[in-house]
Amino acid sequence: MFRLAPAALAALLVAAPFADARIVRIEIEQRESPAYEGKAFGKAGQYELLTGHFYGTLNPTAPENATINDIGLATRNAQGLVEYSGTFAIAKPIDLNRASGVLLYSVPNRGRGVPEPLNGHVSVVSGWQGDVTPQPSVQTIKVPIARNTDGTPITGPVTALFINAAPGANTFALTAATSSLAYQRPATLDTTKASLNRRPSENGPKTLIPPTDWAFADCTKTPFPGTPDAGKICAKAGFDPAALYELVFTAKDPLVLGIGYAATRDFNSFLRSAEKDDAGTPNPVAGQIKYGIAEGNSQSGNFLRTFVHLGFNRDEAGKTVWDGINPHIAGRQLAMNFRFAVAGGTAMPYEPGSDGPVWWGDYADEVRGRPKSSLLDRCKATSTCPKIMETFGSLEFWDLRASPDLVGTDAKKDIELPANVRRYYFPATTHGGGRGGFNIDAAAAPAGCVLPANPNPQAEQMRALRSELVDWVTRGVEPPASRYPRLDKGQLVAPNQKAMGFPAIPHAPSLDGIINPLYEYDFGSDFRYPDLAGAISLAPPPIRRTLPSVVPNVNADGNETAGVQSVLLQVPLGTYVGWNVTAAGFSKGQICGLNGGYIPFAKTKAERMASGDPRPSIEERYASHEAYVAAVKSAATKAVADRFLLQEDADRLIAQAAASSVLVSPQPTAQK
Repeated sequence: MFRLAPAALAALLVAAPFADARIVRIEIEQRESPAYEGKAFGKAGQYELLTGHFYGTLNPTAPENATINDIGLATRNAQGLVEYSGTFAIAKPIDLNRASGVLLYSVPNRGRGVPEPLNGHVSVVSGWQGDVTPQPSVQTIKVPIARNTDGTPITGPVTALFINAAPGANTFALTAATSSLAYQRPATLDTTKASLNRRPSENGPKTLIPPTDWAFADCTKTPFPGTPDAGKICAKAGFDPAALYELVFTAKDPLVLGIGYAATRDFNSFLRSAEKDDAGTPNPVAGQIKYGIAEGNSQSGNFLRTFVHLGFNRDEAGKTVWDGINPHIAGRQLAMNFRFAVAGGTAMPYEPGSDGPVWWGDYADEVRGRPKSSLLDRCKATSTCPKIMETFGSLEFWDLRASPDLVGTDAKKDIELPANVRRYYFPATTHGGGRGGFNIDAAAAPAGCVLPANPNPQAEQMRALRSELVDWVTRGVEPPASRYPRLDKGQLVAPNQKAMGFPAIPHAPSLDGIINPLYEYDFGSDFRYPDLAGAISLAPPPIRRTLPSVVPNVNADGNETAGVQSVLLQVPLGTYVGWNVTAAGFSKGQICGLNGGYIPFAKTKAERMASGDPRPSIEERYASHEAYVAAVKSAATKAVADRFLLQEDADRLIAQAAASSVLVSPQPTAQK
């Protein structure tokens, strides 16, 4: 069975005995009070910053921890419990009587994250990703490794891909793999127990490099076979910058990374409900938290989606952990909870992430032969689902496989959203949005890309929507209706220039064939696809088929329109796209990672006609600087009325437009 029926799951959880899943100790190692240079933040006044470690235990046999992969094989203490420890940082009003009652948890991204003093909220970050290297500036967690029941090491296959070798390079670090291997190391340095293949392209034919011609070693200072090193590979003939190298080896000692979900659950639950830890140390915000809200961007947003899917929004007492969540620019599940997982993956080849349900509404995945399911199955069974505000932009369609979230794996019909979910799409934006402003001239291209960086922002819309999420959770105020592209409105089409209606812009690169494809992989019989759990036994995994993907269509300018448009997009200065093209190297002509692009309009009609650009020029659109500023003001006023822009941001944007050089005639040079 792929999942328990909701009623059966609910009965199981209700009948479960008390489990030892809790925070046993919290250590506040540094207190900065007041923090933030003593600045006061509105009615909340001054904030203080607390940092330290938290320590927890988990009962490996408890139903609430059953979805943690390999928890039953993790090292245990004398009481039979699994231990972990993590870092945290808390920003809170010094006078908690001024606090809002909201705990705002920001999920760190690859360990990066700091609490933010905001609106009287208690802001929290903590470590959850067990394969992040500990550093003073990052949030980390220490989790145990899994071992066989007889104490012997667990092993399994790992695939690593390497591209864009420097000219003359003969050594790659495993951490340079496209999947960024952090802790995975070979069980043996014997190359006959591994394989290294060379490919001319991602799906091109393989050429096996004989095991005598490469080594797990460092050859940067010592000639081949170099200095033995489990963290590096060296090739006798060097590495070709134009080729892809595919390494498959047997790794040992997998970390039980899924503990990061339980640790986050229990730390948030402790802050919400506990008075003190087992040693008597007081909870620094005891009795002050009424609501819990979590937000996460990209990898961290995927964490939130999987956290809910695996049932971790229910704590050991059966209470809801977070009342609301905002997964931002995140379209997949987090591929962290299987053996030898790479938690920092970015939808690269062979990485899981879109292999289970990625949709909020019920959908039967008939293409892959799986029953009706959703990310909310477990929380619905226990009545612990949060209010969900999902936000994302164009790049997520092009490079992070957002299509099945909306239309499933057959791309035939919109998947309807449940009542507790709002979806807001930011059209024509890059990953996380651009710098904003009203600058006619294009910025430099992102490193390695053809097109200039996309300036179309998301920040202002996100500030307004964060406020809406807080009001939804704390006061029951319904946020604006969802806004996103749909199949039934003709707004989602195949990812090619003709289907999208993308204009023929002179010198613009082709977008045909650049989308990151959605593959159905065969990871082997030990892999549990619905939960992205178990173990991969086929490496690299064969591709069963390519699944269809759709993207938003565009207007005559090449700009997407469906969704929550920024003020800049409503009064555009060019074409803003959620894709870019790689300029050189192994991936030349393919999508350029997490980067969108920008193609400015011609400034004048004469310039446009000379180049053959079909898009009206800036002077043809707006006539004068004053007219452009008036258009910005009109767009900003409407966005405020629609609750997608705060008034303070509207005022700032209007002032920026007034100060811009859009259609401002250059001043004549004074004659001497």
